[in-house]
Amino acid sequence: MNKQRREALGALAESLDQIQSTLESLKDEEADFLEAMPENLQQSPKGEAAQAAIDAMENALGSIGEALDYINEAVE
Repeated sequence: MNKQRREALGALAESLDQIQSTLESLKDEEADFLEAMPENLQQSPKGEAAQAAIDAMENALGSIGEALDYINEAVE
C-alpha cells in the first residue's frame, strides 16, 4: 500500500475514533436518562425506547470498533 492510501486510511480511522467517542457519550447520556427514571417508568414505552436506543448504539459501537480493526489491519 502506498503512502497516500495509508494516510487516507489513517485519516479515516481518526474520524471513526471521533465518531466512536461521540457515540459513546450519547449512549452514556441515554443510559443515565434511563437509570434516572423511576422503576415503573423504565418498563414503560418510553423506558423501552431508551433501552432500544442504548442497545442500537452499543451495536453501532461494536461495528465501528470492528471497522477500525480492519482499517488497522489494512495499514499494517
